[in-house]
Amino acid sequence: MTKMGVVQLNSGADPVQNFVDLSARVRTLHQQGARLVLTPENSLVFGSKEDYLQHAEVLGHGPWQQKFSELAYELGIWLVIGSFPIRNDNTGSLFSTCLVYDAAGHLRGSYDKLHMFDVDIADQHKSYRESDTFRGGERISVVDSPFGTLGLSICYDVRFPPLYNALADEGSQIIVVPAAFTKVTGQAHWEVLLRARAIETQCWILAAAQTGSHTHNRETWGHSMIIDPWGQVVCRLGEQPGGLVANVDLGVEDAIRDKMPVSRHARLTTTLKVV
Repeated sequence: MTKMGVVQLNSGADPVQNFVDLSARVRTLHQQGARLVLTPENSLVFGSKEDYLQHAEVLGHGPWQQKFSELAYELGIWLVIGSFPIRNDNTGSLFSTCLVYDAAGHLRGSYDKLHMFDVDIADQHKSYRESDTFRGGERISVVDSPFGTLGLSICYDVRFPPLYNALADEGSQIIVVPAAFTKVTGQAHWEVLLRARAIETQCWILAAAQTGSHTHNRETWGHSMIIDPWGQVVCRLGEQPGGLVANVDLGVEDAIRDKMPVSRHARLTTTLKVV
């Protein structure tokens, strides 16, 4: 059993202020016993395309990634940065990338968001075109940790069950969902999608969200939560910035999988043919 935490932020375009807020929340959760902490999508930069371009770094290099590494090392925790703009030096492409640091401050894994949020929403921002800024990733990512195997995803990914099935097939025991869900879609779908992914994969779900009003008339839903493999919400936040900690017990997961071995029962991907 391991204490794990999620951070809920109200990030803006200023990475300096965002890092102050992020590090304070992470420190508080560490004091509460968390050995792994997840932050939301766009933790350090939540703004315009120009903001992401200005602060993007090459994977594994740059002052902000160094700060993430130093924070994990100082506290002796695993730190999962929900997303940060990563630039490919060869192509110039930007990716929305989840970064996983171990307790020694080493970058142990990363994941480029697969699904781009290109949708129209009935809110003040109206049109979201994430692909205008970021390129979609091309692979799934799992990371071994002392606390269990981590499956990585980001925000809009949660609407695509095949990704989560693939993460479970690769041995994930805990799946992280850092997000910046809009207030409109979050109120309608956030919890039900997260609980469905937990039930389907029989994994623990750590969901860290942005909340409140942001630049460019964006509003996010908040309601970060930790969900067990039975689909029950263990703990949750409301619409204010904050953090929460819960005991993640992989024994619960093992018991559920033993009694209801859905992964062994699945037929569509193994025995049924399309005709």
